[in-house]
Amino acid sequence: MVNIEHLGHAVFRLTGSKTVYFDPYKLEGPQAPADVVLVTHSHFDHCSPSDLAQVCVPSTVVFAPADCAELLKQVPTAVEHRVVEPGKTYEYEGLRIRTVPAYNTNKKFHPKENGWVGYVLEMDGESFYHTGDTDVIPEMEGLEPDYAFLPVSGVYVMDHREAAEAYRLIRPKKGAIPMHYGVVAGSAEDAAKFLELIGGKE
Repeated sequence: MVNIEHLGHAVFRLTGSKTVYFDPYKLEGPQAPADVVLVTHSHFDHCSPSDLAQVCVPSTVVFAPADCAELLKQVPTAVEHRVVEPGKTYEYEGLRIRTVPAYNTNKKFHPKENGWVGYVLEMDGESFYHTGDTDVIPEMEGLEPDYAFLPVSGVYVMDHREAAEAYRLIRPKKGAIPMHYGVVAGSAEDAAKFLELIGGKE
């Protein structure tokens, strides 16, 4: 069974047959080395060279959109950058990594044309959908991962009510974890309100 850790903001560490990080940022203390890092987009709180340096080793592979390339060059440990595009599937050493578009529908911060992504990761018989920075979008419908990681802060992404709507579209089988609050926008109260709306299924 894969161990899920929410390390704050939009950061998750999944530990199973591989150690996988999503969007490392503001990491505290020593971190387990990453086999794979999945970066959703190039904003500073998602593609952070100083935080990537804390988890990357020479064998780490970073999957990220093309516009993260210059930031990844700033990571002291040279890492392999595999460029991703929305709507594609990538295989890596037993992992299946599917990209889902991530964009705003009523804001200007994450334009669809930027080609930024969320990820559905399949590892050890379980699936995990990290939406990236997004609003509720039709591409979410019926994904049905085991777990979904959803932003709830509003301002730059969907708020807790919209996240509950996204939850109903996505239909995760085992639960959802709120994210993207308490750092650049939103608070723990937004996370609590989201969990209340979906029946506390974290």
